[in-house]
Amino acid sequence: DRDAESVVVVGGGPIRIGQGVEFDYCAVHAVRALSELGIDAHVLNNNPETVSTDYDTSDGLFFEPITAEEVADAVEATNADGVMVQFGGQTSVDVGEPLEDELDRRGLDCEILGTGVDAMDLAEDRDRFNRLMAERGIEQPAGGSATSEAEALDLAHEVGYPVLVRPSYVLGGRAMEIVHSDEELEEYVEEAVRVSPEKPILIDSFLEDAIELDVDAVSDGEDVLIGGVMEHVESAGIHSGDSACVIPPRSLDDETLTRVREVVEEIADALSTVGLLNVQLAVQESGGEATVYVLEANPRSSRTVPFVSKATGVPIAKLAARAMAGESLAEMDVAEQIPEQPSVKEVVLPFDRLPNSDPRLGPEMKSTGEVMGTAGSFGAAYGKAQIAAGNEIPESGTVAVDGDWPADVVDAFADHLELAEPDDLEGALLADEIDFLLSTERDSLRTAVEEEVPYLSTTVSARAALEALDAAAGTDEPLAGVDVAALSDRPTREENWG
Repeated sequence: DRDAESVVVVGGGPIRIGQGVEFDYCAVHAVRALSELGIDAHVLNNNPETVSTDYDTSDGLFFEPITAEEVADAVEATNADGVMVQFGGQTSVDVGEPLEDELDRRGLDCEILGTGVDAMDLAEDRDRFNRLMAERGIEQPAGGSATSEAEALDLAHEVGYPVLVRPSYVLGGRAMEIVHSDEELEEYVEEAVRVSPEKPILIDSFLEDAIELDVDAVSDGEDVLIGGVMEHVESAGIHSGDSACVIPPRSLDDETLTRVREVVEEIADALSTVGLLNVQLAVQESGGEATVYVLEANPRSSRTVPFVSKATGVPIAKLAARAMAGESLAEMDVAEQIPEQPSVKEVVLPFDRLPNSDPRLGPEMKSTGEVMGTAGSFGAAYGKAQIAAGNEIPESGTVAVDGDWPADVVDAFADHLELAEPDDLEGALLADEIDFLLSTERDSLRTAVEEEVPYLSTTVSARAALEALDAAAGTDEPLAGVDVAALSDRPTREENWG
């Protein structure tokens, strides 16, 4: 593979506006890694809003749709030795199998570099993946796939409501829902068939009160380097692309973190991974014991790669491209790094530009950007991230509570802000009498969005905001005045995750 002289990197194509920049980051880093190895790198991507389609990013740009025929045309035009489909997310991975057939049909001496296309498909095929995990002794939520309404109902009854349902082979959690009854499931099946008519529906037991994790790693086929382990701030059920997350995780003991590493290494080996690997996990405690469940594994780039790379200083997309070009991790002489300070990734939501949209979070991804805050404590980092996301947590003024919230959360906010209880909440928001809103109700959240009133809509994010307020109060330093430093100056320690 290292003898390759020319490689085509397949981008992510057009996604929902703002949801593809992380894949673009991965594609550009892959191009730069190849250039450093003396390999000509050509990009195929038909998205005008991405850096990978800038004229000076790569040696050649093919502004074409991401189909097997178009990619093969680019291979033929550049006499490429290899193609990389890992860096454009699900869109580029989906072209892998038909591209392999097309390259063979044309008799082109070019291979898909990195993890094999069958392994990529195996990770998406729920039945095959379930069997593989069972063989490896890795826990998964009870569930399976269904191709008809009758099969879906039988599976849901076997697993027990609530269940998490989604079409297979989709990006951004599109049409993913938490379903609580037969009636909701029957409605869902009809919608899922419209979104992905040729693919089965995935149905899993919904792990309530679980801690959700994301792990990004690189494998060279033998060794595995974990870029980072992230803990979601939002509870399981909120799409990972819409959940704030923190690195390093703050709720895992050493034993659980060791099990996380074992699971990631087992999956990398089982899929014969060469390149990037993202594993989404859930940790659920029962009887004092924590069980690590695998939710899904993707042998490709993920949306968290840029965040992990910036928080740890380990450029995992570049390392993955070098591994796919034939270099071993040992030859790269790189080490895992754990940040000494917590970094929080927060999402930017588009509700101010989408009239009548529902601001509540759920399993379908809605965010169109992300920001990052780093500080000496989780609370301060979370507060900085909220400022960057345009949802600054006020340290004085009034807070209104709408919907069902835990009493301790309401009482804690009342210690920091004046608790307002207007008879007409919408009128108070319109009259600029409310400085902060806690709400689970669509109407009041919509008004808050329109009136630019900061808000939170989940209990876990509210508790995180309280930690931010406590951090500011404890240091006598306002959130807006916390220190600013280059990421490269933030301390890390050379140590393996788990």
